[in-house]
Amino acid sequence: MKRIVSVHLLNDYSGSPKVLMQLLKSWIKNGMDAHLFTSGGRKGFLSDIPKVKNHLFWYRFSSNALIRILNFFLSQFFLMIKLLFFLKKSDVVYINTVLPFGAAIAGKLRGCKIIYHIHETSVKPKIFKNFLFGTAKMTAAKIVFVSEYLLKQESLIKNQELLYNVLESDFTEKADRFRNVEKEIPVVLMICSLKVYKGVDEFLELARKNPSYIFKLVVNATEKEIHEYFKGKEIPKQLIIYPTQTDTHPFYQEAGIILNLSHPDLWVETFGLTILEGMRYGLPAIVAPIGGVTELVEDNKNGFLIDSKNTNELSEKLNYILNNPSVYQSFSEASYEKSLLFSEAYFERKSLQIISNL
Repeated sequence: MKRIVSVHLLNDYSGSPKVLMQLLKSWIKNGMDAHLFTSGGRKGFLSDIPKVKNHLFWYRFSSNALIRILNFFLSQFFLMIKLLFFLKKSDVVYINTVLPFGAAIAGKLRGCKIIYHIHETSVKPKIFKNFLFGTAKMTAAKIVFVSEYLLKQESLIKNQELLYNVLESDFTEKADRFRNVEKEIPVVLMICSLKVYKGVDEFLELARKNPSYIFKLVVNATEKEIHEYFKGKEIPKQLIIYPTQTDTHPFYQEAGIILNLSHPDLWVETFGLTILEGMRYGLPAIVAPIGGVTELVEDNKNGFLIDSKNTNELSEKLNYILNNPSVYQSFSEASYEKSLLFSEAYFERKSLQIISNL
């Protein structure tokens, strides 16, 4: 039985641990011995996956940048020591994101085959990015990228693969049941991290410009963090802000359109899983014009590619989609059709091929 040792730094409800959860379920389903090393102390997509053997290592996130970087390097030292005693030469070490470099060093020292699954390009500062991506280049037998854009942007070694993020079958089954529900007042939805570079402020501005629509913002943050971020900011009456949600289906069900307003100069969206989820519900999308998200949204077919700083154009296109029933229907159908390409069957087939062809 092939043993796969997967490693992820911070377990939460964001995109990269969700993808690893899908991989782990696929490996277990196909009779592999799957182990997971991640930091403890919080719930996320990697919590309590049946038949996955869990191993925790210490890491504590801090809002203070200096303490955060110290904690990070300390956590990688502990992880490296733990793995040096745990790994066998025959293991495949599967590193999710570029962050857990301690696993790459331990895997290399133990003579294991190392696979990196890279989700991001916007790692800062540059010296930190060079260190992490340099470690991946030196240690990896294979590197997996989540989009064509990212593969071209960060090409590191010869043995590289493209594995698109996909939707789980239980998500698609639920989405297909509720896809054609009638909506009275258009709801404009954005699901993202609570960061300036994710376009949160532009979403507020858009809500101010369009008082006839309901705006819903779901952020990966606590009520306290939301209060801190929006302190002193004027929040339009028809904008509702929600903390971290474990079930996003109700939001997609009532939405009329989904947005991703990331700032390409600060954060390039390398895939856009929430956009794909919205598309499965037949939602047209407005997204940034750069990055992997452009592989999901075709301009003027199932949405628009617009720079988030241009709130006037965003507002204009928002109204164009929502106020023209024939345009909306055409975009909605195109969104749904596109989402069908990103299936669990494709993901399982391709992910197993990646593991076997080492």
